[in-house]
Amino acid sequence: MTTVDSDHTDQEAFSSSVVIEQAAAAPESLLASPDQLSQAEITQEIIDYHAAADAREAAGERVAMTLHDFPPYRSSILRHPTKNPKLVDPETIELWSPAFGQRDVAAIEADLTLQHTGEPQGERITVQGRLLDSWGRPLANQLIELWQANAAGRYIHQRDQHPAPLDPNFTGAGRIVTNDDGEYKFTTIKPGAYPWKNHVNAWRPAHIHFSVFGTSFTQRIVTQMYFPGDPLFPLDPIYNTIRRQADRDRLIGQYDHDLTVPEFSMGYRWDIVVDGPDATWFEPEEGEH
Repeated sequence: MTTVDSDHTDQEAFSSSVVIEQAAAAPESLLASPDQLSQAEITQEIIDYHAAADAREAAGERVAMTLHDFPPYRSSILRHPTKNPKLVDPETIELWSPAFGQRDVAAIEADLTLQHTGEPQGERITVQGRLLDSWGRPLANQLIELWQANAAGRYIHQRDQHPAPLDPNFTGAGRIVTNDDGEYKFTTIKPGAYPWKNHVNAWRPAHIHFSVFGTSFTQRIVTQMYFPGDPLFPLDPIYNTIRRQADRDRLIGQYDHDLTVPEFSMGYRWDIVVDGPDATWFEPEEGEH
């Protein structure tokens, strides 16, 4: 039930068409050099920094759930705000912020396999869950947006130029409004893993991005859902910025056979908790993104 921010393509939510022009370099590409660390060295860094955080906590220090300035996540420093955060009038922000959802949300937007004239490639999946508060109460009428890579691990995004095929029948973006029970349901394609140049042979685990808007843009929170049993979990610096395994586990959707559609799709259940001790991890406002 949670997420971590990922590479440059993860930062951008939606794109409605393929852009083939060359774009500016993404932050992590600026870090590429012949002396990049190996995966083994990055993995050892992750282990060492987790151990150091555990030792600080054992000594009585209050340690955050997320390790900001996490050195194994090489480009995290490039994502930091350059100015100190300031409190501002939310109503004023609403006048200048990007806005989504100014028209009715169509039912087809929750089915990413029906948005084009042909069938997308890959494994069809159903992802269903509930949006809840810390008391377990459902949050109704909330806009949830989703975006992801295709089955080959490629985003329709001008900065994603790695040599995996684009799918003309898969845009990778959808949205839905939760019902009275706080439920949402998406039909989509299981995304693939992809390289992201944090270190030598760096690959991100397959994941889907979720955005919950609340009642206004200033309340928007963003998270990610991963898939169970991914062998890339211990190797991924972004997933491991969350230092406790119990907290990382809330990022992972669970296979639910009752959600499978016979002869059509596999099923995963993933509830999103917006506050309290069991909250899903969200990208923090003051964090490295």
